[in-house]
Amino acid sequence: MNRFGYAILYICLSLVALFQIFPILWLFLFSLKDNREIFSGSPFALPSELKWENYQKVWEGGIGVYFFNSIWITGLAIVLTVLLASMATFAITRMNWKLNTFVLGLFMVGLMIPIHSALIPLFSMFLSVNLIDHPLSIVITYTAYNLPITMMILLGFYYTLPREIEEAAIIDGSSIHRLFFQIILPMTTPIMSTTVIINMIYNWNEFVFVNTFISSDKYKTLTVGIQNFIGQYMTDWGAIGATLIISVLPILLAFIFFSNKVVEGISSSAVKG
Repeated sequence: MNRFGYAILYICLSLVALFQIFPILWLFLFSLKDNREIFSGSPFALPSELKWENYQKVWEGGIGVYFFNSIWITGLAIVLTVLLASMATFAITRMNWKLNTFVLGLFMVGLMIPIHSALIPLFSMFLSVNLIDHPLSIVITYTAYNLPITMMILLGFYYTLPREIEEAAIIDGSSIHRLFFQIILPMTTPIMSTTVIINMIYNWNEFVFVNTFISSDKYKTLTVGIQNFIGQYMTDWGAIGATLIISVLPILLAFIFFSNKVVEGISSSAVKG
């Protein structure tokens, strides 16, 4: 009975995995077709001829610039968010001061602010300091919006850290800065991996802020740059499919390689003891 139960479980999980993988496989085949084949044949049919030139076309059409913009903007925002969130969480959970609970509440209020309600105030603020059509406006916005959720994930893990480690470090003459950067921060690597993946997914796929604050092609990211392949009278759908595959691939690879870290970080932050 146990073997039969495991067999049924694996069959169900395999079907779920197939259901999840199928859209990516379909999109990949879609990216290797031209408009004639996309609209005249079955949407599930294999391409009669592999149109690899679709990838060359979008790369030469400027997708490389959008791709590298997405990489460095996403990476910089992740570093700032995780570092600032770790420092703030350390100060709130491991240091005794009067307003730590109040400050934590202020950060958590950020979880209740809808993105669209802040677009006009943020646009007005960035316009007044000449940051419209500047990538710094995107980095600042991503960092600010991701701080609350990143801190909320880190909180549970920081509460489980034994204080004896900190006390031993202080007795040995360690400063607060050295305690944080050389002892506490390396201990939080599993949960930091989780926050990095979550921030990466949000930053990489974000559309509204980039579309609102950035107008120059040299600063656009992948999500907004895809619009350049949609024409008024003619749209190259194969090229759009190739662009989508290029945009999905980094997130997919990151999750494949770091999925164990994500699970480990979530489970470790959920256990107090």
